[in-house]
Amino acid sequence: MYKYEISRKIEEFAPLETQEDWDCSGWGVNVEGYDEIRKLMLCLTVTDDVVKQAKEQNCDMIVSHHPMFCINCHSELVSESYTPQINVYCAHTNLDKAQGGTTDTIIEKLGLSKYKIKIEHDFLRVIDYKTSVEDFNNLIKQISPNARIINNKNVRELKKIAFCAGSGSEFINDAQEFGADCLVTGDLKFHTALDSEIVVYDIGHFESEVLVLPVFERIIGDKVEIVYAREKSPFSQI
Repeated sequence: MYKYEISRKIEEFAPLETQEDWDCSGWGVNVEGYDEIRKLMLCLTVTDDVVKQAKEQNCDMIVSHHPMFCINCHSELVSESYTPQINVYCAHTNLDKAQGGTTDTIIEKLGLSKYKIKIEHDFLRVIDYKTSVEDFNNLIKQISPNARIINNKNVRELKKIAFCAGSGSEFINDAQEFGADCLVTGDLKFHTALDSEIVVYDIGHFESEVLVLPVFERIIGDKVEIVYAREKSPFSQI
């Protein structure tokens, strides 16, 4: 499969022009003359370990969610002569915004896709969903066993829930303005949590975004062999 056919399919789903100004989605490494892709690795983040896995499995290309500026990666991508060794393409904030992208996959994985999205704003999705906090806790644990909850107002019942994959704590106020009494996201900081007037679930950055990898697989199709990188959250319980 031609590599630009792969990038075209991804960009039809998540147009590059929709990415944030600070983002660098698209080609991270575009190896000249290395265009035919027989085997491709999907990952959340391009680390040295992921590149090593890709090379060991004879992959011609890596497709990731996180762009390469997110982590210091690098020796494995080039040879001793600093020649690029493998194609790398990423779709980041454009995939966050896309219909069926990162945030929508959380809703789908929780089995809540049947609840029509009422509001879409930047990276936010808001649905009407009535449930108890206790029941929603159990639902969240299905995708993130180590999730944390912030419930400063001791809320017992939820009626409208907002979702934002990745680091979405900056959207707490937006979620509240849209009438949501709960936000599901990742990477919550202490003072942000302390100030929140709505319920917030921190399900973890990794857990909230790794769910999107099968979306890449569906987009790319079956004309190329696809493998998944072995990845896990850098956080673990003590």
